[in-house]
Amino acid sequence: MTQAIAGLQGGGSLREDLEVSIEVERARQKGHGDFASNVAMSLAKPAGKAPRTLAEKIIQALPASEFIDRVEIAGPGFINFYLTPIATQRVLPKILTAKEKYGTSQIGEGKRIQVEFVSANPTGPLHVGHGRGAAYGATVANLLEAVGFDVHREYYVNDAGRQMDILAASVWLRYLDLCGETITFPVNGYKGDYIWDIGATLHREHGDRFRHPADVIFADLPPDEGQPNGDKEKYIDSLIDRAKTMLGDDGYRLVHRQGLNEILENIRRDLEEFGVTYDDWFSEHKLVESGAVATAIERLEHSGHVYEKEGAMWFRSTDFGDEKDRVVVRENGQHTYFAADIAYHMDKLERGFERVIDVWGADHHGYVPRVKAALAAIDDDPTKLDVLLVQFAVLYRGGEKVQMSTRSGEFVTLRELRHEVGNDAARFFYVMRKCEQHMDFDLDLAKSESNDNPVYYIQYAHARVRSVFRQLGDKKLVHDIAAGNNNLDRLAERHERNLMATLEQYPELVEQAALKHEPHLLVHYLRDLANDFHTYYNAHTFLIGDEALRNARLNLIESTRQVISNALALLGVSAPDSM
Repeated sequence: MTQAIAGLQGGGSLREDLEVSIEVERARQKGHGDFASNVAMSLAKPAGKAPRTLAEKIIQALPASEFIDRVEIAGPGFINFYLTPIATQRVLPKILTAKEKYGTSQIGEGKRIQVEFVSANPTGPLHVGHGRGAAYGATVANLLEAVGFDVHREYYVNDAGRQMDILAASVWLRYLDLCGETITFPVNGYKGDYIWDIGATLHREHGDRFRHPADVIFADLPPDEGQPNGDKEKYIDSLIDRAKTMLGDDGYRLVHRQGLNEILENIRRDLEEFGVTYDDWFSEHKLVESGAVATAIERLEHSGHVYEKEGAMWFRSTDFGDEKDRVVVRENGQHTYFAADIAYHMDKLERGFERVIDVWGADHHGYVPRVKAALAAIDDDPTKLDVLLVQFAVLYRGGEKVQMSTRSGEFVTLRELRHEVGNDAARFFYVMRKCEQHMDFDLDLAKSESNDNPVYYIQYAHARVRSVFRQLGDKKLVHDIAAGNNNLDRLAERHERNLMATLEQYPELVEQAALKHEPHLLVHYLRDLANDFHTYYNAHTFLIGDEALRNARLNLIESTRQVISNALALLGVSAPDSM
């Protein structure tokens, strides 16, 4: 196309100073060829020619190619390209040579990217909502790595701050229950069996060491919610202060650490068993200890965007388009979560990442502008931060929605989900839709062994190919790849052409999914590929007497199996040999 337009400019049909932007895309409908370009329509006005007339001139100037069967004009001036069979057949040797590397590229040029995802507070087990962020973040990281980026996967451990204090107080109260004290549990405490379990470990290892009389613990505390003039926030904060006083620094740290370590270890195990691993578990506590939070606040002060009001320090984030200013240091001298997040993102950029990707729950959408505002205020580059918002999955069992609440302990854990539907279905279903779209997770469908279950349908295509090759061995036949490649012209059936055309699209699909951070594109591709394969499988026989055609067809289905395996690996889903 470039050569044709250059020839028209050199020959006088088009002005030489004409700015030309050529876009060639895959045709959206098979009847419109394999590729299409609107270049004639985009150049028509500046060139002073009718689009169809210009399209005709471009087509006449195109050089001959063994890969182009014909070129046609469609509609107001689209140029449609139809490929020759050899253009699609050549994809099979590429796949069979590259194997698991087929679809990878180096467009990322080794640029360092950090992907931070899940980062759930270690105050309870991971639930099915966290699972979507885990599957999505892990797949985005896999895709970016596949196209040549140097990816660093990170989990931010929120092991400092108020929520961890609430956890520690909750564990201590359950421990006191086991010591025989009569405890009225606070409305704002963490509930659930896992708190009992941690309290039981504490009691088993330390006996009555941390026991104090309940009437002394609760004496003179402000009323909790449900009591006259009750305030659950003031009540839990007062209870935390009482725990710190009565346990002392060493005792409180031990109880705090007991809750943190047990929950964090369970989170690690759940994610590893889910196929999600990290290069670093970054501690908020260490961030505070290192002085990074204090440094971030100092940088904000030096920038002139911090002021004092009612004893607290405020960041004037409205200077950067935020809806209101934000507190970074409370009146009691403690920094806020926001201050720690500023320091964390400052640290990320100081580590030399060229891009930083945060995968957050959709309920954090209002948090994005204030973090970017803070980065701008301390003279870091906010454009290096991309925040991808993931809607929580809504779980359905038997057609009924399952209600969940972390604080009350009424939720379905990620571990329970994995045990019920398996890792493969969970990983696959979680990325079936755009991350910002609501997702209904149908447990019944995920467990079904039917064509309606997309992950089963795709895995079954992989297993079917493996079955064909087992039958090949049973018949004492051999797959000759070289012979198959020499006879690819025999693959002339419509099903075969469709399948090869789909296989040829895989590398650009991976790049698109990676750069757009849209794993669901890979899901849709796999469903189309599996459908093409099953249609082919049901219409034709592979282990035939015609050796040349047999080997060509075996090359085709082995290439299909390889691409299915490659794509499933990016999704964190297995490719079974039998089903």
